[in-house]
Amino acid sequence: MNLLVNRTTRTANSTIGQFSVNGAVFCHCLEPTDRGLTSDMDAGQVAAIKIPDKTCIPTGVYNVTSYYSNKNGRNVPLINGITGFQYVEIHQGNYPKDTDGCLLLGVNQDADYVGPSDDIVNQFYTLFFGALDNEETVTITYE
Repeated sequence: MNLLVNRTTRTANSTIGQFSVNGAVFCHCLEPTDRGLTSDMDAGQVAAIKIPDKTCIPTGVYNVTSYYSNKNGRNVPLINGITGFQYVEIHQGNYPKDTDGCLLLGVNQDADYVGPSDDIVNQFYTLFFGALDNEETVTITYE
């Protein structure tokens, strides 16, 4: 399964984009503020720019696995191998306050908002966990 985050709108508080699954636009997404991080930066470069919990992850390609999230009380997709970041999940939420670096999914988008979130997240989880059950590798590209 190939996931894509195409970042389209940047504000002082968030980054809005389109979230695609296997080449088809699936929904909108929201992350923290884009501070220009890229996957070719080393940990020191990332640390010099990153504001904890208020910075979206570097552009690049990452593997996605399943992880039990205490915060969300269920298994969620976990994005792995991000320099300077840990426990970046894909989960429900609507506003910048709902993400500490994670990717939020929503049907509609507005300034610093995506939503409603619950149904679209559950639809994505069905696809994601089905892919894992079929032993597919899941990757996500941020651009």
